[in-house]
Amino acid sequence: MTQLHVFLIQVHISRFAFRILLLSAGVILAVDGLQAQRQFDQSKEIGLAFGTAYYLGDLNEGKHLKGRMTPSFGGFYRHNFSQRISLRVNYFKGRVEAWDADSPDPWRQNRNLHFRNDISELSAWVEINYLDHRLGDPGDRFTAFLFTGIAAYNHMPEASIDGQWVPLQPLGTEGQGTSWGEAYGVEPYATSGVSIPIGFGFKSNIGAFTAITFDWGVRKTWSDHLDDVSGLYADRGVLLQERGEMTVALADQSLVQEGEILNQGGLQRGDSSRDDFYAFISASISFRISKKPTTCWSEI
Repeated sequence: MTQLHVFLIQVHISRFAFRILLLSAGVILAVDGLQAQRQFDQSKEIGLAFGTAYYLGDLNEGKHLKGRMTPSFGGFYRHNFSQRISLRVNYFKGRVEAWDADSPDPWRQNRNLHFRNDISELSAWVEINYLDHRLGDPGDRFTAFLFTGIAAYNHMPEASIDGQWVPLQPLGTEGQGTSWGEAYGVEPYATSGVSIPIGFGFKSNIGAFTAITFDWGVRKTWSDHLDDVSGLYADRGVLLQERGEMTVALADQSLVQEGEILNQGGLQRGDSSRDDFYAFISASISFRISKKPTTCWSEI
């Protein structure tokens, strides 16, 4: 697949995500009109979120809350249609990072790979409250909720060499864009995509116009390259000739080559059978931007 094809795929994904967000906006307007008689239950909020992010993949298999965590942040708009249903549109930015050196597995320690990846996400999801909840109502102060939706994200894995962090996707560390990669069917991967957020949270009123929220959401992706690790080691000679010394240095950082073979081309580097996941954990504060109902809560 050529770089043009990859670019066209990225454009297609971006257009798809944009259409989803437009559809979500349309749903807001439609439901808002249909439920005009229930304005008392409805409210609108904007908020700020702070937390952390992590990922699941070849450098962290199935271990939540592992890896080297760093701060994340974001903002959101929430439209509460009723006491049980809300639509939330979010922007998140966070870094995921993992090192084989932190693993207890000797094989991974010897592989000695690492990465960091700054992920930006625009998402829209539906929140379903377990209990009745209205912003500002002292009787409906607290609830847990589940959420799911759709997200569009951008990412670029990087690795450190000689104290500098280098973007990995353009290098083709597994032979992407080389004659070896063409022979093995290895193609350049996209740096944008669509994911599915699934998670849970808690929210509580702390005043007539303010609420706090805690949420934890894992994102299902269709990419195995958040960490730039997926399949096999590429042929060292081909990488050196077609990509240069930096690609060779970052492609194979093994402490001891398997079988003491300097060129590990064709040997396992990662697991291409499973896609990567990323997650955001955040605490947020939000403020009501719609007019507070004038009817007393006790009279409803």
